[in-house]
Amino acid sequence: MFRQLLVGEMEAVHRMAFHLSRRAEDAAELTQETMTRALAAEKGFQLREGGIRPWLFKILHNAFYTRLGKVQRSPSLMEDLRYEAAGEELDSPAPCWDLASLDWEQVDDRLKKAIDDLPTHYREVLLLWAVEGLKYREIAEVLGVALGTVMSRLYRARTILSEQLAPLAQEHGISVET
Repeated sequence: MFRQLLVGEMEAVHRMAFHLSRRAEDAAELTQETMTRALAAEKGFQLREGGIRPWLFKILHNAFYTRLGKVQRSPSLMEDLRYEAAGEELDSPAPCWDLASLDWEQVDDRLKKAIDDLPTHYREVLLLWAVEGLKYREIAEVLGVALGTVMSRLYRARTILSEQLAPLAQEHGISVET
């Protein structure tokens, strides 16, 4: 059963690995390393409410930053402290799309570029929340950071995207609050 759970999440792990590493070869290696580490830790795994996905993303996150030589991550950036509104969003569901029907090739190139241009620590939080559907608490656990850091990074990522994509929003008749 455990191996079936792993296989079922392999696509999500690979997708996240690709967004972190930005290279197909590195994503494949990170995915393999994540699955190998997960299999090695099978005896210690306990299924939680969020399922196996947050646990696999934590393994992936650790593998990625270990490869970068950042085993011990530095404290969050000062701008991470600027998050203004938190309470009601903590347990609200993420906007997770139906990934079976999401065709990344049909996504506007300006949106893809804006997401790719985000600093890694913002992009990672945004993708875990918006694409993978993890809750703030799960993201904090995956990344090994404080809940407030997750909220502030997501806030900053959304603010940056909102500013950069204002022309695209106008083209599609979407009003953007500033």
